[in-house]
Amino acid sequence: MFLLLLAWLGPATGDNAASAYTLVINNGRVIDPETGLDGVRHLGIRDGRIVAVSPLPLVGHEVINARDRVVAPGFIDIHSHSLTPLGQYRNVLDGVTTQLEMEAGALPAEAAGDSVAAKPIINYGASVGHFAARIQVIEGRTLPYFFYRGERADMASPAFTQVATSTEIASLRTELSRGLDGGGLGIGLLLDYMRDAVSAAELRMIFALAGERRVPVFVHVRRNLPGDPAGLDEVLLVAGQTGASVFICHITHNAMGGIADWLDRIDRARAKGINVTTETLSYLAGGTSISADVFRKRDWRAIFDIDYDDVQWVATGEWLTEKSWHDYASTQPAGMVNHHYLREPWLHTALRWPDMMVSTDALPAFDTRQMTNPNISGSFSRLLGRYVRDQGILELADALSRTSLKQAQWLEPFAPVFRRKGRIQPGMDADLVIFNPDTVAARADYGSPWEAPLGMDWVLVNGVVTVANGSLVPNVAAGRYLDSGTE
Repeated sequence: MFLLLLAWLGPATGDNAASAYTLVINNGRVIDPETGLDGVRHLGIRDGRIVAVSPLPLVGHEVINARDRVVAPGFIDIHSHSLTPLGQYRNVLDGVTTQLEMEAGALPAEAAGDSVAAKPIINYGASVGHFAARIQVIEGRTLPYFFYRGERADMASPAFTQVATSTEIASLRTELSRGLDGGGLGIGLLLDYMRDAVSAAELRMIFALAGERRVPVFVHVRRNLPGDPAGLDEVLLVAGQTGASVFICHITHNAMGGIADWLDRIDRARAKGINVTTETLSYLAGGTSISADVFRKRDWRAIFDIDYDDVQWVATGEWLTEKSWHDYASTQPAGMVNHHYLREPWLHTALRWPDMMVSTDALPAFDTRQMTNPNISGSFSRLLGRYVRDQGILELADALSRTSLKQAQWLEPFAPVFRRKGRIQPGMDADLVIFNPDTVAARADYGSPWEAPLGMDWVLVNGVVTVANGSLVPNVAAGRYLDSGTE
């Protein structure tokens, strides 16, 4: 049935069609953000790689006719918390071919994808989780990832609240080093979730180690009152002192109305030689645990400039009251909330910054009977539909560099596998998305997070057709685990 569908889209021609390429994509508008290519080309794919980018149609065993469609590098989600079967399924329908858990990480890093390792739909990887090292050193137990084989982390536990001794800091360094030796993609640092627990000495140790190992720190900076850049300044200072690279997670959700000032500070840090970059989301709410430090210990209504009725309980989608907030906080402290506090002009400012990346920050997803945030299903289609086509905030080729190429370029200095991702050139991995630029749009929203996007027609993962005509191809699992040693 599937081969018949491919043949209907564009049958192979010629006596030697089957021997030319495993798969051909003809007649598409190919956009390669690295070379600037933007024109009709024809791609030949073999053994999971792009082997031909031709001005003339090609023949192959299977052929996709991509006429009136854009062919782009598959999207690299550099900030996801949903390395689950359901999470990968929803992501790939939105054009994601590589899913990375970098903000939190895991220890060992591969544990972040434990639930998908046997049958990965898309590529996946993770940083080394500082929080997991703290659980091991301070609590004396092993929890490699936030959710792992039925066990979940508790953000009110000593690992998130207790200041480490000098001896414990030395042990943390040993554990983080072990994770990097095992291939972790940098160090994930949930600094704001353990705001009072991480001392200046511990913070410096983390950045010094990253500088020595030439890997980045992916950090959720300590949050202050709206627009206050003190948390950003803190990590830029220590990055400059140690030579570490630093990735600021979801800058809009921390900077809020101060986004222009925060980006200016990053530009000034770059001018001083600090290797720093950042990302934003395409949806405007934040999603996290109701037991997060900011909710338990601080005046979150002042910090976010919102009130109880601006917050949703993720599991049901209900809008909270003061009473229901406190009920859930006491009875279900591991539950998730969406707090609606961003403004679209802040996002516009972020997207216009030349090196801004876009990610999902998707919450863990296990069952469609439970609600989640819509990021998991529509982040990239929302970017392309709302902010590229409808609002004209970005040109299409520029937007596509922010969904794939910039992520690959950031990661490739210490993870060679990313040298072959985010590009459409001979020798690159055939992680590709084919979409209709005139119709692509997110349908997922708060209250309806599982809606698949429009216009995302085809997705290839390592040269294997994984989404066809907007639907997941059954029993296909072409993804790979990616670490710093993957070639």
